[in-house]
Amino acid sequence: MNQFQYVRPTKQKAAIDAFGREADTQFIAGGTNLLDLMKRGVMNPTKLVDINRLPLDRIDRDKGTLLIGALALNSTVAEHPQVRQLHPLLGQALSAGASAQLRNMATVGGNMLQRTRCYYFYDTAMPCNKREPGSGCGALEGYNRMHAIFGFSDKCIAVHPSDMSVALVALDATVLVSGPKGDRRIPFGGLHRLPGDTPQRDTNLEPGELITAVSIPDNPFTKNVHYLKVRERASYAFALVSVAAALHIENNVIRDARLAMGGVAHKPWRLTEAEKSLIGKLATEATFRQAADVAMQGARAFKHNAYKLKMAPNSIIQALKQAAAVA
Repeated sequence: MNQFQYVRPTKQKAAIDAFGREADTQFIAGGTNLLDLMKRGVMNPTKLVDINRLPLDRIDRDKGTLLIGALALNSTVAEHPQVRQLHPLLGQALSAGASAQLRNMATVGGNMLQRTRCYYFYDTAMPCNKREPGSGCGALEGYNRMHAIFGFSDKCIAVHPSDMSVALVALDATVLVSGPKGDRRIPFGGLHRLPGDTPQRDTNLEPGELITAVSIPDNPFTKNVHYLKVRERASYAFALVSVAAALHIENNVIRDARLAMGGVAHKPWRLTEAEKSLIGKLATEATFRQAADVAMQGARAFKHNAYKLKMAPNSIIQALKQAAAVA
Protein backbone atom coordinates (compact mmCIF):
# COMPACT_ATOMS: atom_id res chain seq x y z
CA MET A 1 0.00 0.00 0.00
CA ASN A 2 1.39 3.41 -0.99
CA GLN A 3 1.79 6.25 1.47
CA PHE A 4 -1.05 8.78 1.53
CA GLN A 5 -2.15 11.93 3.31
CA TYR A 6 -5.04 11.55 5.75
CA VAL A 7 -7.40 14.33 6.89
CA ARG A 8 -10.49 14.13 9.07
CA PRO A 9 -12.63 17.28 8.82
CA THR A 10 -15.69 17.93 10.96
CA LYS A 11 -17.56 20.22 8.56
CA GLN A 12 -19.03 19.34 5.17
CA LYS A 13 -17.50 22.34 3.42
CA ALA A 14 -14.11 21.55 4.91
CA ALA A 15 -14.35 18.00 3.57
CA ILE A 16 -15.17 19.22 0.06
CA ASP A 17 -12.41 21.83 0.23
CA ALA A 18 -9.93 19.19 1.44
CA PHE A 19 -10.77 17.02 -1.54
CA GLY A 20 -10.10 19.84 -3.98
CA ARG A 21 -9.89 18.75 -7.61
CA GLU A 22 -7.08 16.25 -7.22
CA ALA A 23 -7.73 13.08 -9.19
CA ASP A 24 -5.94 10.89 -6.63
CA THR A 25 -8.03 11.96 -3.63
CA GLN A 26 -10.81 9.78 -2.22
CA PHE A 27 -13.48 10.24 0.43
CA ILE A 28 -13.56 7.37 2.93
CA ALA A 29 -16.24 6.28 5.41
CA GLY A 30 -16.59 2.57 6.24
CA GLY A 31 -13.76 1.69 3.87
CA THR A 32 -15.13 -1.81 3.26
CA ASN A 33 -14.37 -1.60 -0.47
CA LEU A 34 -11.75 1.14 -0.80
CA LEU A 35 -9.29 -0.36 1.67
CA ASP A 36 -9.39 -3.71 -0.12
CA LEU A 37 -8.63 -1.97 -3.40
CA MET A 38 -5.76 -0.04 -1.83
CA LYS A 39 -4.23 -3.18 -0.32
CA ARG A 40 -4.30 -4.88 -3.72
CA GLY A 41 -2.80 -1.87 -5.48
CA VAL A 42 -5.91 -1.40 -7.63
CA MET A 43 -6.44 2.13 -6.29
CA ASN A 44 -3.61 4.28 -4.97
CA PRO A 45 -5.01 7.54 -3.62
CA THR A 46 -2.52 10.14 -2.45
CA LYS A 47 -5.04 11.64 -0.01
CA LEU A 48 -7.94 10.21 2.01
CA VAL A 49 -10.62 12.55 3.33
CA ASP A 50 -12.34 10.77 6.24
CA ILE A 51 -15.97 11.97 6.42
CA ASN A 52 -17.06 9.98 9.47
CA ARG A 53 -17.27 13.08 11.67
CA LEU A 54 -19.80 14.77 9.40
CA PRO A 55 -23.46 14.77 10.58
CA LEU A 56 -24.74 12.68 7.68
CA ASP A 57 -26.27 9.62 9.35
CA ARG A 58 -29.83 10.78 10.03
CA ILE A 59 -32.91 8.94 8.79
CA ASP A 60 -35.93 11.26 8.65
CA ARG A 61 -39.30 11.40 6.88
CA ASP A 62 -40.73 14.73 5.84
CA LYS A 63 -43.43 15.75 3.35
CA GLY A 64 -43.82 12.34 1.80
CA THR A 65 -40.12 11.59 1.43
CA LEU A 66 -37.76 9.42 3.45
CA LEU A 67 -34.29 10.96 3.66
CA ILE A 68 -31.39 8.63 4.48
CA GLY A 69 -28.01 10.17 5.26
CA ALA A 70 -24.98 8.95 3.34
CA LEU A 71 -23.24 7.84 6.55
CA ALA A 72 -26.15 5.76 7.81
CA LEU A 73 -24.94 2.19 8.20
CA ASN A 74 -26.39 -0.52 5.98
CA SER A 75 -27.45 -2.56 9.01
CA THR A 76 -29.12 0.46 10.64
CA VAL A 77 -31.10 1.31 7.51
CA ALA A 78 -32.18 -2.30 6.94
CA GLU A 79 -33.69 -2.50 10.43
CA HIS A 80 -35.04 1.05 10.69
CA PRO A 81 -38.80 1.04 11.49
CA GLN A 82 -39.70 3.55 8.76
CA VAL A 83 -37.69 1.66 6.15
CA ARG A 84 -39.35 -1.62 7.11
CA GLN A 85 -42.79 -0.02 7.08
CA LEU A 86 -42.57 2.26 4.03
CA HIS A 87 -39.86 0.70 1.85
CA PRO A 88 -39.50 -2.98 2.75
CA LEU A 89 -37.90 -3.70 -0.64
CA LEU A 90 -34.90 -1.60 0.39
CA GLY A 91 -34.62 -3.41 3.71
CA GLN A 92 -34.67 -6.78 1.97
CA ALA A 93 -31.99 -5.74 -0.50
CA LEU A 94 -29.71 -4.43 2.23
CA SER A 95 -30.13 -7.60 4.29
CA ALA A 96 -29.12 -9.65 1.25
CA GLY A 97 -25.89 -7.69 0.77
CA ALA A 98 -22.52 -8.86 2.07
CA SER A 99 -22.07 -10.29 5.58
CA ALA A 100 -23.46 -9.01 8.86
CA GLN A 101 -20.00 -7.72 9.82
CA LEU A 102 -19.68 -5.71 6.62
CA ARG A 103 -23.21 -4.32 6.91
CA ASN A 104 -22.28 -3.03 10.36
CA MET A 105 -19.44 -0.98 8.80
CA ALA A 106 -20.60 -0.13 5.30
CA THR A 107 -22.41 3.16 4.70
CA VAL A 108 -25.22 4.01 2.30
CA GLY A 109 -23.02 6.40 0.33
CA GLY A 110 -20.19 3.91 0.10
CA ASN A 111 -22.57 1.15 -0.96
CA MET A 112 -23.62 3.23 -3.98
CA LEU A 113 -20.01 3.85 -4.94
CA GLN A 114 -18.51 0.40 -4.49
CA ARG A 115 -16.60 -0.76 -7.52
CA THR A 116 -17.01 -3.88 -9.62
CA ARG A 117 -15.84 -7.27 -8.37
CA CYS A 118 -14.57 -8.27 -11.84
CA TYR A 119 -11.60 -10.62 -11.48
CA TYR A 120 -9.60 -8.68 -14.07
CA PHE A 121 -10.19 -5.36 -12.32
CA TYR A 122 -8.81 -6.78 -9.07
CA ASP A 123 -5.80 -8.50 -10.67
CA THR A 124 -3.20 -5.83 -11.47
CA ALA A 125 -1.28 -8.29 -13.66
CA MET A 126 -4.22 -8.49 -16.08
CA PRO A 127 -5.47 -5.90 -18.62
CA CYS A 128 -8.43 -3.81 -17.49
CA ASN A 129 -9.70 -0.62 -19.13
CA LYS A 130 -11.50 0.30 -15.91
CA ARG A 131 -8.29 0.18 -13.90
CA GLU A 132 -5.92 1.32 -16.66
CA PRO A 133 -7.71 2.93 -19.66
CA GLY A 134 -6.46 1.66 -22.98
CA SER A 135 -4.96 -1.56 -21.63
CA GLY A 136 -7.81 -3.76 -22.89
CA CYS A 137 -10.54 -5.85 -21.28
CA GLY A 138 -9.32 -9.24 -20.10
CA ALA A 139 -12.86 -10.43 -19.45
CA LEU A 140 -13.97 -10.14 -23.08
CA GLU A 141 -12.10 -13.27 -24.14
CA GLY A 142 -11.35 -14.52 -20.64
CA TYR A 143 -13.36 -16.12 -17.86
CA ASN A 144 -16.52 -14.01 -17.90
CA ARG A 145 -18.97 -16.07 -15.84
CA MET A 146 -19.97 -13.15 -13.58
CA HIS A 147 -20.25 -10.57 -16.32
CA ALA A 148 -22.85 -8.41 -18.05
CA ILE A 149 -25.60 -9.36 -20.47
CA PHE A 150 -26.95 -5.79 -20.85
CA GLY A 151 -25.40 -2.40 -21.53
CA PHE A 152 -21.79 -3.51 -22.00
CA SER A 153 -19.27 -2.22 -24.54
CA ASP A 154 -16.15 -3.58 -26.19
CA LYS A 155 -14.19 -1.71 -23.51
CA CYS A 156 -15.81 -3.31 -20.44
CA ILE A 157 -18.31 -6.04 -19.56
CA ALA A 158 -18.12 -5.75 -15.75
CA VAL A 159 -21.22 -5.56 -13.54
CA HIS A 160 -22.12 -3.32 -10.61
CA PRO A 161 -22.16 -5.30 -7.33
CA SER A 162 -24.56 -3.35 -5.09
CA ASP A 163 -27.81 -4.96 -3.93
CA MET A 164 -29.03 -1.77 -2.26
CA SER A 165 -28.68 0.19 -5.50
CA VAL A 166 -30.96 -2.23 -7.35
CA ALA A 167 -33.74 -1.50 -4.87
CA LEU A 168 -33.10 2.25 -4.91
CA VAL A 169 -33.32 2.52 -8.70
CA ALA A 170 -36.58 0.57 -8.60
CA LEU A 171 -37.96 2.92 -5.92
CA ASP A 172 -37.22 6.09 -7.94
CA ALA A 173 -34.77 7.36 -5.34
CA THR A 174 -32.83 10.60 -5.71
CA VAL A 175 -29.20 11.14 -4.69
CA LEU A 176 -28.32 14.39 -2.92
CA VAL A 177 -24.85 15.68 -3.72
CA SER A 178 -22.72 18.60 -2.55
CA GLY A 179 -19.56 19.81 -4.22
CA PRO A 180 -17.35 22.75 -5.13
CA LYS A 181 -20.11 24.16 -7.37
CA GLY A 182 -22.88 23.73 -4.80
CA ASP A 183 -25.66 21.24 -4.21
CA ARG A 184 -27.54 19.17 -6.78
CA ARG A 185 -29.93 16.25 -7.01
CA ILE A 186 -29.39 13.24 -9.28
CA PRO A 187 -32.16 10.76 -10.11
CA PHE A 188 -30.80 7.40 -8.99
CA GLY A 189 -30.99 6.00 -12.49
CA GLY A 190 -28.61 8.75 -13.61
CA LEU A 191 -25.98 8.24 -10.92
CA HIS A 192 -24.19 5.24 -12.41
CA ARG A 193 -22.84 5.05 -15.95
CA LEU A 194 -22.68 2.41 -18.63
CA PRO A 195 -19.07 1.72 -19.67
CA GLY A 196 -19.10 3.05 -23.24
CA ASP A 197 -15.62 4.32 -24.08
CA THR A 198 -14.90 5.50 -20.51
CA PRO A 199 -15.33 2.45 -18.23
CA GLN A 200 -12.97 4.03 -15.67
CA ARG A 201 -15.86 6.37 -14.75
CA ASP A 202 -18.40 4.50 -12.64
CA THR A 203 -20.68 7.46 -11.89
CA ASN A 204 -21.66 10.92 -13.08
CA LEU A 205 -20.25 12.58 -9.95
CA GLU A 206 -17.85 15.43 -10.60
CA PRO A 207 -14.44 15.66 -8.83
CA GLY A 208 -14.90 16.67 -5.20
CA GLU A 209 -18.63 15.97 -5.10
CA LEU A 210 -19.82 14.28 -1.93
CA ILE A 211 -22.98 12.21 -1.62
CA THR A 212 -24.82 13.56 1.42
CA ALA A 213 -28.08 11.59 1.35
CA VAL A 214 -30.57 9.60 -0.68
CA SER A 215 -34.28 10.41 -0.72
CA ILE A 216 -37.13 8.00 -1.49
CA PRO A 217 -40.63 9.27 -2.25
CA ASP A 218 -43.62 7.60 -0.64
CA ASN A 219 -45.12 4.92 -2.83
CA PRO A 220 -47.74 2.16 -2.63
CA PHE A 221 -45.13 -0.63 -2.55
CA THR A 222 -45.38 -1.49 1.13
CA LYS A 223 -46.70 -5.06 0.88
CA ASN A 224 -46.17 -6.93 -2.40
CA VAL A 225 -42.39 -6.72 -2.69
CA HIS A 226 -39.53 -9.16 -2.97
CA TYR A 227 -35.78 -8.96 -3.45
CA LEU A 228 -34.42 -12.15 -4.97
CA LYS A 229 -30.66 -12.75 -5.00
CA VAL A 230 -29.23 -15.76 -6.80
CA ARG A 231 -25.65 -16.46 -5.72
CA GLU A 232 -23.20 -19.28 -5.47
CA ARG A 233 -23.36 -19.48 -1.70
CA ALA A 234 -26.07 -18.15 0.58
CA SER A 235 -23.76 -17.07 3.40
CA TYR A 236 -21.92 -14.30 1.57
CA ALA A 237 -21.49 -13.79 -2.17
CA PHE A 238 -22.23 -11.23 -4.84
CA ALA A 239 -25.24 -11.76 -7.07
CA LEU A 240 -25.05 -13.78 -10.23
CA VAL A 241 -28.48 -12.31 -10.89
CA SER A 242 -30.73 -10.32 -8.57
CA VAL A 243 -34.24 -8.91 -8.98
CA ALA A 244 -36.04 -6.14 -7.09
CA ALA A 245 -39.78 -6.55 -7.63
CA ALA A 246 -42.52 -4.31 -6.25
CA LEU A 247 -46.21 -4.49 -7.13
CA HIS A 248 -49.29 -2.49 -6.20
CA ILE A 249 -52.17 -4.93 -6.52
CA GLU A 250 -55.90 -4.26 -6.17
CA ASN A 251 -58.39 -7.11 -6.64
CA ASN A 252 -55.63 -9.20 -8.22
CA VAL A 253 -55.00 -6.51 -10.85
CA ILE A 254 -51.54 -4.88 -11.01
CA ARG A 255 -52.06 -1.13 -10.75
CA ASP A 256 -48.37 -0.20 -10.62
CA ALA A 257 -45.05 -2.02 -10.76
CA ARG A 258 -41.35 -1.52 -10.24
CA LEU A 259 -38.71 -3.94 -11.50
CA ALA A 260 -34.91 -3.81 -11.58
CA MET A 261 -32.02 -6.25 -11.84
CA GLY A 262 -28.52 -6.58 -10.48
CA GLY A 263 -25.59 -8.68 -11.65
CA VAL A 264 -26.44 -8.09 -15.29
CA ALA A 265 -25.01 -4.66 -16.21
CA HIS A 266 -22.44 -2.01 -15.37
CA LYS A 267 -25.17 -0.18 -13.42
CA PRO A 268 -28.38 -1.20 -11.62
CA TRP A 269 -30.63 -2.22 -14.52
CA ARG A 270 -34.16 -0.77 -14.44
CA LEU A 271 -36.71 -2.76 -16.46
CA THR A 272 -39.13 0.00 -17.42
CA GLU A 273 -40.68 -1.73 -20.43
CA ALA A 274 -41.32 -4.84 -18.38
CA GLU A 275 -42.96 -2.67 -15.71
CA LYS A 276 -45.30 -1.17 -18.31
CA SER A 277 -46.22 -4.66 -19.54
CA LEU A 278 -47.44 -5.59 -16.04
CA ILE A 279 -49.77 -2.64 -15.41
CA GLY A 280 -53.43 -3.45 -15.80
CA LYS A 281 -52.82 -7.20 -15.99
CA LEU A 282 -53.86 -9.92 -13.58
CA ALA A 283 -51.19 -10.97 -11.10
CA THR A 284 -50.63 -14.42 -12.59
CA GLU A 285 -47.63 -16.48 -13.61
CA ALA A 286 -48.57 -16.02 -17.27
CA THR A 287 -48.39 -12.25 -16.84
CA PHE A 288 -45.03 -12.53 -15.13
CA ARG A 289 -43.64 -14.72 -17.91
CA GLN A 290 -44.66 -12.13 -20.47
CA ALA A 291 -42.91 -9.43 -18.45
CA ALA A 292 -39.76 -11.56 -18.24
CA ASP A 293 -39.76 -11.96 -22.02
CA VAL A 294 -39.99 -8.18 -22.41
CA ALA A 295 -37.22 -7.66 -19.85
CA MET A 296 -34.78 -9.89 -21.72
CA GLN A 297 -34.99 -8.07 -25.04
CA GLY A 298 -31.49 -7.03 -26.09
CA ALA A 299 -29.68 -9.38 -23.70
CA ARG A 300 -26.51 -11.00 -25.03
CA ALA A 301 -24.13 -13.40 -23.34
CA PHE A 302 -20.45 -14.25 -23.61
CA LYS A 303 -18.67 -17.59 -23.56
CA HIS A 304 -19.04 -18.37 -19.87
CA ASN A 305 -22.20 -16.50 -18.81
CA ALA A 306 -24.80 -17.85 -21.25
CA TYR A 307 -26.56 -19.39 -18.24
CA LYS A 308 -27.71 -15.88 -17.30
CA LEU A 309 -29.97 -15.80 -20.36
CA LYS A 310 -32.05 -18.47 -18.64
CA MET A 311 -31.38 -17.57 -15.01
CA ALA A 312 -32.39 -13.92 -15.42
CA PRO A 313 -35.94 -14.42 -16.78
CA ASN A 314 -36.56 -17.27 -14.37
CA SER A 315 -35.45 -15.01 -11.53
CA ILE A 316 -37.80 -12.24 -12.68
CA ILE A 317 -40.72 -14.68 -12.73
CA GLN A 318 -39.84 -16.05 -9.29
CA ALA A 319 -39.40 -12.59 -7.74
CA LEU A 320 -42.75 -11.41 -9.11
CA LYS A 321 -44.47 -14.58 -7.88
CA GLN A 322 -42.97 -14.08 -4.42
CA ALA A 323 -44.00 -10.43 -4.39
CA ALA A 324 -47.54 -11.23 -5.45
CA ALA A 325 -47.77 -14.35 -3.25
CA VAL A 326 -48.65 -16.43 -6.31
CA ALA A 327 -48.09 -20.15 -5.73
